[in-house]
Amino acid sequence: MFTMHPTLLVGPADWDAAAMPKAEFADRIVTLWRPCDPGVAGAVVYGSPRHHAELAYFTHFTPKLEPAIALIPRAGEPRLLVGGGVNMLGAAKPLTWVDQLLPLRDAATSITQWAAETGALALINGDAMPLRLREAVGKTLGATPLDVTGAVAATMHRKSMREMAMVRAGCATLEVTVAAMRQAHDAGQGATDIVLAGEQTAYRRGAQDVRTLFGRDGRLMPFIAPVAEPVDPLQVYVAVRHGGYWAEGFAALSRSASSVRRRASAILAEAIAAARPGMPHRELAGLIAQEIAPSARHFVTVRDFGHSIGLALEEPYRLNETSDGVLEPGEVYTMRVGLADNGAPAVVSAMVAIGDGDQDVLWKEP
Repeated sequence: MFTMHPTLLVGPADWDAAAMPKAEFADRIVTLWRPCDPGVAGAVVYGSPRHHAELAYFTHFTPKLEPAIALIPRAGEPRLLVGGGVNMLGAAKPLTWVDQLLPLRDAATSITQWAAETGALALINGDAMPLRLREAVGKTLGATPLDVTGAVAATMHRKSMREMAMVRAGCATLEVTVAAMRQAHDAGQGATDIVLAGEQTAYRRGAQDVRTLFGRDGRLMPFIAPVAEPVDPLQVYVAVRHGGYWAEGFAALSRSASSVRRRASAILAEAIAAARPGMPHRELAGLIAQEIAPSARHFVTVRDFGHSIGLALEEPYRLNETSDGVLEPGEVYTMRVGLADNGAPAVVSAMVAIGDGDQDVLWKEP
């Protein structure tokens, strides 16, 4: 779900070696080389404050103001180029397990020199690079460098036990965040105060990032101006990031019973019960779609009924009727159902982990 991106990421992002030890990252780097030709000697991994899932996957580093670039050799220790100059290296050190930190200044020159030392390089997340940097890097790596971003994404969507623990912690924060919003709504507070109650709760629990949308009559929007008056029903969307991993949820807040919300919740429950490893995405999406007339589908679910989620808020594996993917053990999905009733539209959702033979509901809109 697209939301406004914070100007400055203020939540905690330090590397916790107990929760995610260095060995976890070493295993990921070993896996990185499997789809690569043996002649590839290193990889350039780009990350920005907005698009840094791949960078975080290999280094744990979250860029907060300026981009960062990891230089990962097939043999030897990686380097991390971080923004802010030499005086910011000390502040960046707690955010990563990587020991060699260098200033990001003139990144293209640094990559060129490293390529001369290392050999042929692959590129990861290069499409997120600013055009000028991408063109400069292209002069070193070639106009069409080996791009292994897709292969990395295929590995990232299957979560390890430690990653799953982070996702569960994020879902616990999502739970209390939505509960705080519901409590404020039931108390008759205005829409702005309701959403802020949730955001403040999430940050107090140590969320790194919080994204919210709210609306009435089926609309969803970020804050453009304060809304002081109560809104009932109030549709909210919340995404929280914990330990680098995202959890998101839709909730329809109302002080009165809603047949639309009950119907959406029932359809969602049926879809969750049907989800099994090996089930095609299009089959699961079809089960939901057959319960909703095309004219009754909420705009939030026009494109799909959810997607895999993790270090990226939106991973590329989507639950729609044209997807060629299947549910696999270790994946986490955000699943959603929305009904566009003229009187009281509603969107509800759940966070679901796919197990070896079943599924585990990590969070569901109550």
